[in-house]
Amino acid sequence: MEKFRPVLDFIVNHQKVLGYGAVSLLTAGSERIFSVVVFKCPCNSWNMLYGGMFLLMPALILLLLGSLLSVRSWKVLTGCCSKGRPCRCPRGNRLQRHLQVMGLAILSAAVAPLTWISVALLGGSFYECTATGTPILQKYVCKGEGEEEECLKTLVKVPCLSPTSPSSELEILATLRAQSQVFGWILIASIFTVALLTTCIAHCRSPVSVLQLAFWKVYLQKEQQLFETMAKEHASKLAERNLKSFFDSTELEPFQTPSAKAWDNISSLFAFNPKDNCYSMIHKYVSKKSQSGSIKSAEGDIYPSCLQFVDGANVEVQIL
Repeated sequence: MEKFRPVLDFIVNHQKVLGYGAVSLLTAGSERIFSVVVFKCPCNSWNMLYGGMFLLMPALILLLLGSLLSVRSWKVLTGCCSKGRPCRCPRGNRLQRHLQVMGLAILSAAVAPLTWISVALLGGSFYECTATGTPILQKYVCKGEGEEEECLKTLVKVPCLSPTSPSSELEILATLRAQSQVFGWILIASIFTVALLTTCIAHCRSPVSVLQLAFWKVYLQKEQQLFETMAKEHASKLAERNLKSFFDSTELEPFQTPSAKAWDNISSLFAFNPKDNCYSMIHKYVSKKSQSGSIKSAEGDIYPSCLQFVDGANVEVQIL
């Protein structure tokens, strides 16, 4: 087992990057299967709609699915309009914090959609079908042609050409494929450039050192593991007490469990405060539960971008 320890440590330390890589590979493989097995350009007036659907609709579905599975988004939305609590928009720093968290949730969910679009553009099939049905391209290609109507009929059939087709039509197909691949590489380069810049800016504005950040991530991982273990034990004891009282027809024994207010406090979004040096909302709650006032906000709270992982490191949310 010790021989595999370096491999296990590498997986644990880079689980976020490996997770994104696995999602990207699965998405790329799915796109290739769709383009080869399912996609068949109609080569008529339906080209733009059909090709656009295959290019963008799966990306939209993947974005919605990623948002649905995001822990961050549900921390913001859960209970925001519950009965007895007015449904109103947060203001000031809380509004900024909510928008920041939702933005990060959308960015995390956008990995699979952007991978789909990038791989689809590099393949070229979806773009070729969509472009030949686009009125702007049709007017550009057929401008100055003697028989414009005949040119339009020929253009929509370009994605279905065979290698023995006229060279002029094959040239149009090659140009469209080249355009698609250029757009694909531009999109990929833009994604990595934005990711690099945002990561650099976030770390440059970090209020803590790199070693404290490393310790922080280790702490959150251990806290999550212990939370899940103790939550199962606590729930098991509570269920056992209730069932014992039911089947034995006895009075309920006293049982200490966190209040609804306590759950609400530890479920709120994390705000870093240099004065208290807390590493999570549970840490902040147990440190300040004897004090009056809310732990959700305090004077001096800041929301560094490099600490956004705190809100995404809590116990998995069961939503399905």
